[in-house]
Amino acid sequence: MPAASSTSGGTPTDHGGARRLVAIAFVDIVGYSILMSEDEAGTHRRWMAHLTNVIRPGAERHRGRVVKSTGDGVLAEFPSALEAVEWAREVQEAVHRGETAEVRPIALRIAIHVGEVITTADDIYGDGVNIAARLQEYGEPGGIILSEVAYNLVRDTHGSQARDIGYLNLKNFERRFRAYAIAGPRSATIRRRWLRTSRPSIAVLPFVEQEIPSEHSYFGDGVVEDIVGALASLQGVFVISRNSTLKYRERPVDLTSIGNELGVRYILSGSIRRTDNRIRISAELADAETLGVLWTDRVSGEPADLFAVQDRLAERVIQTIAPNIYGAELRRIARKRTENFDAYDYMLRGLDLLYRLTPQVFNQAYEMFQKSIELDESYAVPYALSALWHSIRAQQGWSPDPPQDHAAVDRFAAAALERDPLDVWALSLSGHLRSLLFRDFDTALVLFDRALRTCPNSAFAWARSSATFSYIGNAAEGRHRAEEALRLSPFDPHNFFTYTVLGIAAYTQEDYEGAIIAARRAYAENPRYTANIRFLVASLAAAGSLEEARHIGEILHQLEPGFRVQKFCAGYAYREPQRRTTLARHLLLAGLPE
Repeated sequence: MPAASSTSGGTPTDHGGARRLVAIAFVDIVGYSILMSEDEAGTHRRWMAHLTNVIRPGAERHRGRVVKSTGDGVLAEFPSALEAVEWAREVQEAVHRGETAEVRPIALRIAIHVGEVITTADDIYGDGVNIAARLQEYGEPGGIILSEVAYNLVRDTHGSQARDIGYLNLKNFERRFRAYAIAGPRSATIRRRWLRTSRPSIAVLPFVEQEIPSEHSYFGDGVVEDIVGALASLQGVFVISRNSTLKYRERPVDLTSIGNELGVRYILSGSIRRTDNRIRISAELADAETLGVLWTDRVSGEPADLFAVQDRLAERVIQTIAPNIYGAELRRIARKRTENFDAYDYMLRGLDLLYRLTPQVFNQAYEMFQKSIELDESYAVPYALSALWHSIRAQQGWSPDPPQDHAAVDRFAAAALERDPLDVWALSLSGHLRSLLFRDFDTALVLFDRALRTCPNSAFAWARSSATFSYIGNAAEGRHRAEEALRLSPFDPHNFFTYTVLGIAAYTQEDYEGAIIAARRAYAENPRYTANIRFLVASLAAAGSLEEARHIGEILHQLEPGFRVQKFCAGYAYREPQRRTTLARHLLLAGLPE
């Protein structure tokens, strides 16, 4: 194979890179969200030390290179699978030795695949990279996972140490991939140490609605949404967003892998069976470290009993995993709800459709919210979700009249707050729109503060509040808030928005490379989201990548033919005029119409 260099032999591509066959290694920090929430400064310091002292020099010794570090992981390439595996084993051993017993350790999953990539000086692209990235999700803390291609190249050397784990379904790939695992010398010890924590952490899996196809199981998802919302309102518990547990709906429940992947100790799962006049709910709370079941609960009753059951489940979870939380804190889990079960049901139907993000189904979600409002005009949640619907429609480029949608966001959010002043969606959306549309930053900050006091674990509130801090010039705080949202909801289907505001914060800090990385992530998840594409173009131009900036600028122009630089920048929410001038200069450099 050719040496691992961006200038080594290969076939040039239209993008200026070369196609080469390489061994790709993808490294991920297990439970990065938990580590950062417990000790942000210490975690960052330890990770930087591993990156500087172990990972980068080790790659050079094995004739490879670290292509990029993404904050919570590393992408590297090597000239052979053997070099990649030897490097990975050294890294796992050194990182384990470098961690102390006093704190939860940094533990890594490393995936290795061999495939063809397109190489540039600062990145590599191609299906091979995506396969390695998806493969690592199945790895054990402290261990190495190999694709079948990589395994076949090292089987004579490391085959006796590898365990066949069968065929895996990787996200966004139709075909299945056979994989092999090489356990680290202390993998079991690492996993046990890693799960110890003084702060309870939990994920609530989708409740299976029995005798209902999974694509129509909105009711079970809605029950989970309520329980997660209750738990998330507590300061002393770390709660993974419901949007990030949806991916486990189609998987068998594997407590160890789910706990490792999400970085949580406790997992709540359950099932629902319902008829026209009867609901039966079964729930189970398990410990992902010991694999023990802490309790089970089974209850049945009329639909009107559902809300009491949800509160009961949330209270039992809290009393089990965080027994120091009592009294007033426990009472905070109660949310204002409708007395009309049909209104609740329509709200859940709409919530299920909303997250699918296809235009036709998306429009049906709005109809569900309006029916919910018609049945109970005092119910706050469908008003807040209607505000969210109008916001998404404008962001997605589906709106025939964005100003009208923005006004509707403000109107519906205000209506939700009138009915429930502590609704986190309404507070967050109101703050974001006050800032973006009216530059009313003082009001926005008050609303964000109220939202996060109401629900400290709301990824939605952390993400929506991020951009405002960039607008007022405190981009470091904007970046922190976007990163916090990603920790709380790492697999959210709406993370294109979170990566967008992360990119805006990096751009505002003049960290253009960081802005490009974030904006590319957002673009990969939603290539039609023009709010992100504008800053991707500006960041590329600012970094001197004018050819790519112009290419992405052409895509922006196709999606938004009426876009004009001066009009957009003059109305943008930056408080300082100089920032708007700089943004306009970068967009014009990319050849966008003035």
